[in-house]
Amino acid sequence: MIGYVTLGTNDLVQAAKFYDALAQEMGVGRMMESEQFIACGRPGGGGGIGLTKPYDGNPATVGNGVMVALAAKDREQVDRLHRLALELGGSNEGEPGPHGGFYAAYFRDPDGNKLSAFTLTVGEA
Repeated sequence: MIGYVTLGTNDLVQAAKFYDALAQEMGVGRMMESEQFIACGRPGGGGGIGLTKPYDGNPATVGNGVMVALAAKDREQVDRLHRLALELGGSNEGEPGPHGGFYAAYFRDPDGNKLSAFTLTVGEA
């Protein structure tokens, strides 16, 4: 149902470093880019994620209650994505672990956008 998600950034170079590393961990890369935006994902695959300087020229701001969830292949990848996000200047919003019936971790990118890495994989934590 979702084609792609776009998040605003005030520092495209920093955002690109952050999202390129997360995309690489998930086995995808950039599929589009210009001076104003980048998009990561797999052409013809599931929804991708784009980062852009706002079209209206105003500063990018974070949407309260907005979150992008990244589907990880297993718990280990959830853990790696969370750790990688923090190493790249993101902030912790919830340690990896069971959350409401699935395994997830929560973090913010350097611009403050909230993300989650999750898996529905069953098994011991």
